Amino acid sequence: MKSKWIKELRRANTTNAQFMLWGNVYDSFPVQTEEGFKVLKLHEYLAEQFKHDAYDLVLYFEPLYGLSMLHGEVESFKSATGENYTEGKPLEMTLTSFADIFESIMNNRELSIAAIFNYSSRASEACCPKVQNEFYYKIFRLLQQATPKKTASAEYARYNPFIYIFDKENDIPAWYITDNPKLKSIPIPKPDIYIRETIISKLSKRINGYSEMDAIKRESNENLFVEQTNGLYVSEILSIISLAMKEKKDFSSIGQVITMYKLGIIENEWAKVPVKKLNESDSILQQRVMGQSAAVTKVSDILKRAYFNLSGSQYSKNSSRPKGVMFFAGPTGVGKTELAKAVTELVFGSENNYIRFDMSEFSQENANQRLVGSPPGYVGYETGGELTNAIKENPFTVILFDEIEKAHPRIMDIFLQILDDGRLTSGRGETVYLSEAIIIFTSNLGVYELTEDNKKIKNINMDMDYETIHHSILNSINDYFKYNLQRPEILNRIGENIVVFDYIRKDIAQSIFEKMLHSISINLFENHKIKIEFEGLVKDVISEACLEDLEMGGRGIGNQLENIFINPLSRVLFELDAQVNDTIIVKDVKQEELKWTITAYKKSI
Repeated sequence: MKSKWIKELRRANTTNAQFMLWGNVYDSFPVQTEEGFKVLKLHEYLAEQFKHDAYDLVLYFEPLYGLSMLHGEVESFKSATGENYTEGKPLEMTLTSFADIFESIMNNRELSIAAIFNYSSRASEACCPKVQNEFYYKIFRLLQQATPKKTASAEYARYNPFIYIFDKENDIPAWYITDNPKLKSIPIPKPDIYIRETIISKLSKRINGYSEMDAIKRESNENLFVEQTNGLYVSEILSIISLAMKEKKDFSSIGQVITMYKLGIIENEWAKVPVKKLNESDSILQQRVMGQSAAVTKVSDILKRAYFNLSGSQYSKNSSRPKGVMFFAGPTGVGKTELAKAVTELVFGSENNYIRFDMSEFSQENANQRLVGSPPGYVGYETGGELTNAIKENPFTVILFDEIEKAHPRIMDIFLQILDDGRLTSGRGETVYLSEAIIIFTSNLGVYELTEDNKKIKNINMDMDYETIHHSILNSINDYFKYNLQRPEILNRIGENIVVFDYIRKDIAQSIFEKMLHSISINLFENHKIKIEFEGLVKDVISEACLEDLEMGGRGIGNQLENIFINPLSRVLFELDAQVNDTIIVKDVKQEELKWTITAYKKSI
């Protein structure tokens, strides 16, 4: 059960007088003691190891609080330090006094003594730099004078070790560690698989239903627990067990408890999605996004797969990848962003419950810091990243990365981590999980291509059928990731989730126009109680003008409708002094020079 680092520390007490422990120093550590299985803080864990190795005394120093004894006899404490000791009451002393006491400890030839200096990185907050520098000098000087010795409790000559516990390796002055063979630096990593297995097998029996499960099922859930806690601290594993006990969760649902802990939530929003809505997702989405039946069908399949947590299940039964990944490609104005909003409303109840990033704003080399936050020491470190902050606030969401090809290539490293692991680490070292989110990329790749003189020419056009457009865009996307970016691994993670949109065809364009015109009427009536009616062929004239050029898709229709109808309608409403319950009858619409005008009259009730 012992980790490599503690074995290294125990072996080196014959060759090294001082040690630096750094890294995962604030975690908990499992140990089998005479009293049974325990999970201890680092200094307590070290004390157990030294006790096992027959050290007579283990002393513990902490800035501001002073010196205490973790193991040994009171008489031995007085013999080594010259001070009386009361159990549970640390001796208050300064760094300078502690250095003086340690000199007598090191020179003691009768007792095997280990001294632990905890929170070493925080010593600067407890005393002035001059005192701290004097302390380092005195301990450094003692280190050079140190020799191993044979005591009554030891089988072989060894040092009385002094152990620093630091946050980071560079928290100690560089001169102290440079060319200093008697000082050994030992990093403490996060718990490995064997430590996790030990803790989980020992403590999971506290969770409801553990004892009642058959052996095969219990082992399967233990393996799930171990795998899903990879990268977590022991203290976090203990928190997961406590959460399961508090929420009275059965051990058979330990995977859900782990997700609850990682996301910081209790309820699973996906469990609230009505099955009937997902079953009818094709028709629901087509009401919002017209003329894209192939795209809607593919998106609907991805959502159904996400509901049953089958995304990535072909690679691992415990996949932590995002719930769904979609790559929307095709001409502008054909409904890519609208479909993303429709998906958000279908799954999470509101189209506003999505996070959008315009990737044209992330074209600079250091733009990735906006998403995950600046590293320590840089401007903006305290605020965190836009993406990581948003996910922490709401892990159940749709994340839209718009026009992905405009992002700097370094951003792709972030996407690779998202698609592969379903998690991100912010600049502040916080891990956020995207396993419950839907990731959508949009792109115009394949619509245009660049000539040798860097001019854009159209790669597809409306005369092509959908199959030809689909094939052409897929080839362009493949070429872009493989040859332009030279990042085929990104494309590989996206897989077959590329959704190609068609142009807005004439019949669909007419339906979109009718929907937009109806929306104008509804908005005017709901906000001002004013109705609009059309005489004769006026509506046909407006439609023909709006649908003359469909290259810009539905957005282009909306732009034309604004110019041809909404702007002149707004002028007429003022000219006719339209009031509540009035009806505006549109008689004629025409273009005079560069300006569209409406002929209309008011009918009041």
